[in-house]
Amino acid sequence: MAPTTRRTSFPKVLIEKDSDSEQSSSDEEQEEEEMLVEEENRVAENVKIKKLEVGFVGNSKGKTPITLSLQKVCKVCKKPGHEAGFKGATYIDCPMKPCFLCKTPGHTTLNCPHRVSTEHGVVPAPRRKTTKPLEYVFERQLRHAIPLIKPKCVIPDQVHCAVIRYHSRRVTSLEFHPTKNNILLSGDKKGQIGVWDFEKVYEKVVYGTIHSCLVNTMKFNPRNDCMVYSASSDGTISCTDLETGISSSPMNLNPDGWQGPNTWKMLYGMDVNCEKGLVLVADNFGFLHLVDMRSNHRNGDAVLIHKKGSKVVGIHCNPLQPDILLTCGNDHYARIWDLRRLEAGSSLCNLEHKRVVNSAYFSPISGNKILTTSQDNRLRIWDSIFGNMESPSREIVHSHDFNRHLTPFKAEWDPKDSSESLAVVGRYISENFNGAALHPIDFIDISTGQLVAEVMDPNITTISPVNKLHPRDDILATGSSRSLFIWKPRERAEPIEEKDERKIIVYGKAEKKRGKKKGDDSDESDDDGFSKLKKPKSKQTEWKLARCSKKG
Repeated sequence: MAPTTRRTSFPKVLIEKDSDSEQSSSDEEQEEEEMLVEEENRVAENVKIKKLEVGFVGNSKGKTPITLSLQKVCKVCKKPGHEAGFKGATYIDCPMKPCFLCKTPGHTTLNCPHRVSTEHGVVPAPRRKTTKPLEYVFERQLRHAIPLIKPKCVIPDQVHCAVIRYHSRRVTSLEFHPTKNNILLSGDKKGQIGVWDFEKVYEKVVYGTIHSCLVNTMKFNPRNDCMVYSASSDGTISCTDLETGISSSPMNLNPDGWQGPNTWKMLYGMDVNCEKGLVLVADNFGFLHLVDMRSNHRNGDAVLIHKKGSKVVGIHCNPLQPDILLTCGNDHYARIWDLRRLEAGSSLCNLEHKRVVNSAYFSPISGNKILTTSQDNRLRIWDSIFGNMESPSREIVHSHDFNRHLTPFKAEWDPKDSSESLAVVGRYISENFNGAALHPIDFIDISTGQLVAEVMDPNITTISPVNKLHPRDDILATGSSRSLFIWKPRERAEPIEEKDERKIIVYGKAEKKRGKKKGDDSDESDDDGFSKLKKPKSKQTEWKLARCSKKG
């Protein structure tokens, strides 16, 4: 049964218009009758319009009224007569557009085959026969290092602890400490960086003056695990000491301040090359910048690596050969570069996509595979960088086409999976779980496209676009709106009545809804789900309230 939609009525507005010659009242009445007939015809076409006469004054002056009908239009195609969007946990498609999930016409999201199947729309790669010498070397020297039998996946599917409303704006990036297993770093839209010890739960600090706007990427210094580099949309790279909170700025692309949107540079993708001692960071104009970690100064000139004027949102160095660089951006391409001969137009390979590429990563162990996330609701996998790169090995349909008030979804590898087949990514389309509209976090086997697990919690009603798997433990960190969650595997042997034991800290109070000022595109409205949390009746559930200290 097709879902029903409710339409609201809209007024009919009469606007006066001066005429060159005066008209009699009988002529005006005749025009009014004609307009009423037209109005009745519109009602017959299922367009409900509420009549409201506004400002019909001055008939004696010969003014002719003009009728404007304010009709409800679709948010997608801007045409009247139908609606589109979310109705609870159900997404209503626009009849003028293809399926919202798989972007192909002929069906809707409710009956999309990629949504109801166990495999998320896998397009398998044909058997390629190639005689490239690089692929021969790979099969001979590297293939034996990749295990053929997949290890058992341990899925963290229960919230172990959480901090509600930890940040003042939505979370934009997460990073685990390289040596301390219980330390999680988080960056937000306001430019703050939080340090949270999730084993002690209440020990957390927020550094609020490192950046002035979005923290897009964070990377630890491989030679000093107390120092972290962060790239921000304010055009700066900051090197922060986590123990003292003191930060320095190795590079500032906007030294003269705001000079207009055409000259303001923002930094997005960033990675660290340990062998060369370089921090590689890219801006919103398509250029790559290098910073020397030893001198904390800029190294050389910027290099154009993507289409001029387009954002470069992702950078990743190959784990086995750091000189091999993978970048992605808004020009619909992911590109492979050799850092030893880096210049404009010298990319080794260009991986074409249909829309913006949110992220691109080499596989964490062998560095042989590539996983990309694109705005066309596709995850693309290349099984071998030594083989045929003209087309991906598989395309997996997955819902992660987001709006402007969300952090972009990025599918990331499980760094502990030796078979390099497990990836985690948040889901945009909500699902109906026992009457609640939830946005689960998906674990997908990228070798087959099968959905291994979908993780959700009834208390998390917001979207979870930022997810990071722990490099050593079976832990998943999630940034959802302004809150942080730590997931751990559920203990199957524990009694049912004890499964709700968890530690949750509620920081701050739910802000009252008020009108937004001009220029404030705050997205904290999606945090209402946490404000509805109530203390459960079970005495075993542990709720702790604590304050969060901020350092300037």
